[in-house]
Amino acid sequence: MRHYSTFAIEQFGKHIHGDIQAFNWLIENNYREFIATLDAIRDDKNAFKFLIEGKHFELAAFANAIWDDTSAFKFLIKQKAFDWAACANFINGDDKAEQALLAAGKRHYVALAHAILGRIHEDGDRNTSPAGVIKNMLDFKKAFQK
Repeated sequence: MRHYSTFAIEQFGKHIHGDIQAFNWLIENNYREFIATLDAIRDDKNAFKFLIEGKHFELAAFANAIWDDTSAFKFLIKQKAFDWAACANFINGDDKAEQALLAAGKRHYVALAHAILGRIHEDGDRNTSPAGVIKNMLDFKKAFQK
């Protein structure tokens, strides 16, 4: 498992908030797996494939654990990726996971969890707006036209 510095995780969180400089930093410093992780969380199958093929198994499991995949969470524990597991649990509503991260001095993981939660809510709001619903309906119809 690759070790990620506090700064790299902070840049990941900034990228989630839409910071272009953070995105560029991630690209320039070879952290493309973080960009793919966000896309995998947003259900991009190609991004998930990128994580698996690049052997970023913990990040792929993290993306799945966010969506309550218990086997992915267990994989994170087995791999001793406790910070990623706690971050996923916090996103899933476990306040004790946040307390554990803070007690361990891992504020950057808490900030990352907040960024991901914000993006999930933002994406959900987009899909339930009138324009988002119409777009989803059109996409659904296109899927059956083939």
